[in-house]
Amino acid sequence: MIRDRGRIKWTSMMLPEHVKLLRDWAKEDTHEKRVELDEQELDRMNEVVAEAMEFGRMVSITHYAKHRHQLSIGTVHHVDPLDGKLHVVDRFEDVHYIPLESVVDIRFFD
Repeated sequence: MIRDRGRIKWTSMMLPEHVKLLRDWAKEDTHEKRVELDEQELDRMNEVVAEAMEFGRMVSITHYAKHRHQLSIGTVHHVDPLDGKLHVVDRFEDVHYIPLESVVDIRFFD
């Protein structure tokens, strides 16, 4: 019976730099691409944020962080135009500051 150890057999013959590059390449392969938004979508999200702040409605915010899309659910407390961040308070009263340029989508959460 032949016991083929697969990749383990060949890693001893590879340089450590090559192994690191292969691991980095595999890690980068899981990164998600950032979505470009058009002006109509930005206007729609602006209206949702304004209504959410006025009436205290819950929103779900999809934003791009650490090469992945992440979802945050909470109420928009205010928008900081100088820092370019949304001040969001979630259900557990935790405060999150989400950069405006990383926001991909904002919808009402019912």
